[in-house]
Amino acid sequence: MKQIAYILLIQLLPLALQAQHIRVAAPNSVAVGEEFQVSYTVFTDGVQGMKLGKLPAGVECTNGPFSSTQSSIQMRNGHTSSSSSTTYTYLFVATRRGTFIIPPARMTVNGQNLASTPVRITASAGSSVVRSSAGASNYEEEEIKTPSKITSKDLFIKVTANKTRVHEQEPVLLTYKVYTAVNLINLTGKMPDLTGFHVQEVKQPQQNVFHTERVGGRNYRCTTWSQYVMYPQMTGKLQIPSITFHGVIQQDDNAFDPFAFMSDDNPRELRKDIKAEGLTIQVDPLPSKPTDFSGGVGHFNISAQVDKTEVKEGSPINIRVVVSGAGNLKLIKQPTLQIPKDFELYDPKVTDKTRLTANGLEGNMIYDFLVVPHKKGDYTLPSVKFVYYDTATGSYKTIRTQAFKIKVEQGDGVNSGDTENLLVDGDIHDLKLTDNELSSVSPFFNSISYWLVLLLLVSGFSFVVYTFRQRAIARADIAQFRGKNAEKVARRQLMKASELMLKGKAENFYDEILRTLWGYAGNKLNMPIEQLSKENIAESFANKNVDRQRIDKFIGALDECEFERYAPGDEKGNMNRTYEAAMTAILGIEECLGKKAKQNVRLLLCIVIAFLGYAGSVSAVTKADADKAYQQKNYQQAIADYKVLINQAPTAERYYNLGNAYYRVDSITRAIICYERAHKMVPSDDDILFNLRLAESKTIDKISPKDEMFFASWASDANSLLSIDAWAAISITALLLALCGILLFLLADKEALRKLGFFGGITFALFFIFANVMAFQQRSKQRERNEAIVVSPSAPIKSAPDSKAENTGIIHEGTKVKITDKALGDWLGIQLADGRSGWMQPSQIEEI
Repeated sequence: MKQIAYILLIQLLPLALQAQHIRVAAPNSVAVGEEFQVSYTVFTDGVQGMKLGKLPAGVECTNGPFSSTQSSIQMRNGHTSSSSSTTYTYLFVATRRGTFIIPPARMTVNGQNLASTPVRITASAGSSVVRSSAGASNYEEEEIKTPSKITSKDLFIKVTANKTRVHEQEPVLLTYKVYTAVNLINLTGKMPDLTGFHVQEVKQPQQNVFHTERVGGRNYRCTTWSQYVMYPQMTGKLQIPSITFHGVIQQDDNAFDPFAFMSDDNPRELRKDIKAEGLTIQVDPLPSKPTDFSGGVGHFNISAQVDKTEVKEGSPINIRVVVSGAGNLKLIKQPTLQIPKDFELYDPKVTDKTRLTANGLEGNMIYDFLVVPHKKGDYTLPSVKFVYYDTATGSYKTIRTQAFKIKVEQGDGVNSGDTENLLVDGDIHDLKLTDNELSSVSPFFNSISYWLVLLLLVSGFSFVVYTFRQRAIARADIAQFRGKNAEKVARRQLMKASELMLKGKAENFYDEILRTLWGYAGNKLNMPIEQLSKENIAESFANKNVDRQRIDKFIGALDECEFERYAPGDEKGNMNRTYEAAMTAILGIEECLGKKAKQNVRLLLCIVIAFLGYAGSVSAVTKADADKAYQQKNYQQAIADYKVLINQAPTAERYYNLGNAYYRVDSITRAIICYERAHKMVPSDDDILFNLRLAESKTIDKISPKDEMFFASWASDANSLLSIDAWAAISITALLLALCGILLFLLADKEALRKLGFFGGITFALFFIFANVMAFQQRSKQRERNEAIVVSPSAPIKSAPDSKAENTGIIHEGTKVKITDKALGDWLGIQLADGRSGWMQPSQIEEI
């Protein structure tokens, strides 16, 4: 167990020591001659001295670095946003095939020297690049411009529409795309008022991401600057006028002006206007409209549900009508509800659960009608009709909800319900700042460690007695004791040296490595300090049958440490190389002297992996980063960071926090999925359960689960009282107490103690079995993949696995289903909580 703790400490130590980090974005593979970009992003202020290491042969830098911040590129429509991140972008090209390593980029951040991870690029066959002996190709001459040469070919904006001929109310996606071959650091432009359109802007990422496109035989850095979904409200030819954007371009560092101090403007910045051309959209009128046309254009479906079918006179009934699909959802007319004359109808509460995408509005419009019956009897609430124009078929379609039968019983003269729904809307519980690795998908229960603990308990007393007896014998021989503990002492010293290396204390690090190597040799060979020399060490190890190669490695490690302490160059790389040399030398001696080779190799791999993890942790995301982004209300960044952490090690805390971030951005369905996964891991956590129930209360479908036997509910509640590892801990404790009871029964002299031991041992043995059963049931639930959440805005339930089969119902995003049949690849058999079943397509749901 100490060995495991030692390895974990080494792996986690680098993460605890890092302060700022650099995130690197680069492609894995490119074609020869294809220009690609590598971006280095620093999430802090105070960045200075950006430097790139020497490039390998076969890779050339064609341009860069281009520096940018969020504030410099996030000015749209008069609104300005800023960020504390700085991005440096280089453009490279591979001139031949092969695998190349772009060395780390180095910079100073708030006085601290940081380095990024190296970038591995694989270049495959592609177009060749011709370089002149003068050092620049035609392409480079086009890319690197002086201010006087910047033209519309160097910087321009393309305006496109996904359709130029549509029907009225049919969505049109308008896209503005920026192409630049110069260092564009700022761009502003205001969208003009569009006559005849209802316009909505599609949200873009907070920071524009550039990629490379080739236009007219030339490479450009391009990005989607803005997108708008437009709903034409008039027919005929509608004009989208041209727009003039105002750009700021950073000049080359070599463009030096000795009189620049006389100007108020930044001499390295050039301002340029870029004109985005207009477009013409032909809008055709819809065919002759039916009298009950809803105004909907797109593709829709409709569903309805009631909260009760049996009520008393004067008690309210809530009727929920949901219009789902894609199209002009916000512009449709409110559905008309036909009710019996003895019912009173109130104005509906309208809930907008739509989201704007490139296809237009997608999602659901929810209408909650409140009706109150005033007379006893059996009634039928007729179906709700919805007529819309289907753009896919070019025709009008009529769809209907199901009808409902309502039974109204004699009232007692007291109105048992209000005319309004009163819902106390609470808030979710806050983040979990701790991160318990035991709540991961690999629990302690039923693991090798768990069974090892049980085995150790069964054979514990004999093992402890034997261990202490062997230690006493070994300690009697001081020389032997020193020799056997030489490796342990060396490990502790290497651990201290690794901490010094991570802190960048080179002098102290080399002193500690030398102390480790000399001390190890003295302890292992039982050699006094005055006799320690390289010649004596080599001779003594040779006398112990250590082969010459291992002896040379050990002596070489001493020489390398003494040399590297004063060697110039890459200080970090020198320390890494020295550390690995010392560690390899010690492990080689130990292996040759009879230590367990497999154990040492495993330790070596774990330490190497730990330091590789440190090398990657320069740009890795930590949970503190994600929590900070959430607390600063930067929820999108928090979502991205929590996803990275979950990919590394999924835990209940991380899923819970990710669910909170999704909840804050009103992505209720994704929040429910995260809470469900966290609940599977730790079903006893009250915070997870509370947030899950609160998120479920905001879903569209209100499905009452079918009743189950009381003892089944009790068993399920008992199982959820504790986590799987808590049950495992109880089982181990119960086994320990049961063994103690058996020993008491076997060894005690008094009859009362023997009876106590006998009955106590049996009782705790039963507790051991019960706890294992509870833990096994939870483990089985965790591994089940038969539950899923609907992720499609609306999903029809088919009576058979066929798209042409009859719809038996429509459910909406956020609803939980149980998967009953996975035999057919394109269809899944599902069952709802109320017992209804049917078939759905896999793309409409996501497994928990």
